[in-house]
Amino acid sequence: MSWLVLLGALLCMPRVGVGSLGSEGFLPSAPHNCPHKCVCAADLLSCAGLGLQDVPVALPATAADLDLSHNALQRLSPGWLAPLSRLRALRLSHNELDVLGRGVFTNASGLRLLDLSSNALQALGRHDLDGLGALERLLLFNNRLAHLDEHAFHALGSLSRLYLGCNELSSFSFDHLHGLGMNHLRTLDLSSNRLGRIPVPALAALPAFLKNGLYLHNNPLLCDCHLYHLLQRWHQRGLSAVSDFAREYTCLAFKVSTSRVRFFEHSRVFENCSAALAQGLERPEVQLHVQMGRSLRLHCNTSAPAVRIAWVSPQHELLVAPGSQDGSIAVLADGSLAISKVQQQHEGIFVCLAAGPRLHHNQTHEYNVSVHFPHPEPEAFNTGFTTLLGCAVGLVLVLLYLFAPPCPGCRRCYRRTCHCRRWPRAPSPLQELSAQSSVLSTPPDVPSRKAIVHKHVVFLEPGRRGLNGRVQLAVAEDFDLYNPVGLRLKAGSESASSTGSEGLVMT
Repeated sequence: MSWLVLLGALLCMPRVGVGSLGSEGFLPSAPHNCPHKCVCAADLLSCAGLGLQDVPVALPATAADLDLSHNALQRLSPGWLAPLSRLRALRLSHNELDVLGRGVFTNASGLRLLDLSSNALQALGRHDLDGLGALERLLLFNNRLAHLDEHAFHALGSLSRLYLGCNELSSFSFDHLHGLGMNHLRTLDLSSNRLGRIPVPALAALPAFLKNGLYLHNNPLLCDCHLYHLLQRWHQRGLSAVSDFAREYTCLAFKVSTSRVRFFEHSRVFENCSAALAQGLERPEVQLHVQMGRSLRLHCNTSAPAVRIAWVSPQHELLVAPGSQDGSIAVLADGSLAISKVQQQHEGIFVCLAAGPRLHHNQTHEYNVSVHFPHPEPEAFNTGFTTLLGCAVGLVLVLLYLFAPPCPGCRRCYRRTCHCRRWPRAPSPLQELSAQSSVLSTPPDVPSRKAIVHKHVVFLEPGRRGLNGRVQLAVAEDFDLYNPVGLRLKAGSESASSTGSEGLVMT
């Protein structure tokens, strides 16, 4: 019976709990205006994957992030975002949208993210994106876009990232970027399209920060020498958009799809390209070397007076007057950039953006700043004083050598040195004569070898005794060269027998 009582208690607990919570008001009530089957949590509204063909009518005004992806939406009505004044992110990917239309986003002035990827869009009109002045990221990849209006993005003044990859675009205007402003744009993805010819001068004129985020891989580009040198230079500079996808940059060698080669792996295709073509493609950035803690000022030199001047820091921060957020960089009234104390964070490329009615197009100037630590200054070295001191010391030494008598101790040392040292005497002519007349005798330990009388050996040490049986010539100092009979020959004790056996030959 005890288990029956326990089971009854368990069955009664949910009812008691619900009644108590309902009476005290602790159960959350249903969200106001939350569509059927959608999920509403705080400022998030998710209606993804429900197979919706139309946008729900009643949407909560508190939604800041609306997710309508993975549905079957085909049309968006003008003004449908009017109740969502707090909307910051709108996700419409993986639907069946083939056209947008004018006025679709007129009430989305606060929108920061718009995801229209993986739809069926074929073209973008001039007013399709009106009302998105604060938009920062626009995702349009994996559509069927084949045409872009010349001013399709003119209303996107704050756009920083634009993804147009995996479409069917065969051309793109790099001169004015279809109305895009370059002040904020950092990423432009045009990969996996049908771009064949790209204007190389327009690419070269882009600012450095945009080149670093310009993705052109997986396009049927033609193998052009100018484009090859430009991409090669970007690859050598380490621009991430090129270096990260180096193997996917291909071109058509013979305008046939089967003749696709890789830019950076088949150099034979470009071996006939002259290196002179690479010169003048890009304006080289100004190289500046600054010591840590010094001041720096950069001027934006334009061909004509500019109305608007902005700078981009190495950290991709847009700099306008009064300056950077941390206060280390100031933008002055004349458009120049000033740094009071250069730090390590200021190393990199600063880009100046100038625009105005007198300029034919927006101009950019790049400064590559290198920051290095100051070297310790060497001690001051007075060359003139050192030279004068050396001359004075040399003069004193010369006078001492000429006029000062040597000390007694030096004399004793000098005499002792001369007394102990024996200088070699030059050999007399008779000693040279006796050396030449010495005949080689047969060694006693080799009886089978006969002496050769025509070979002579010259001995250069006439004063040495015991020369293994050779005759030593002893000559007095007052010898007579015309009476060689009076010369006395003296043999060593060890060579008496050999002297008697062999006669002396005088020549």
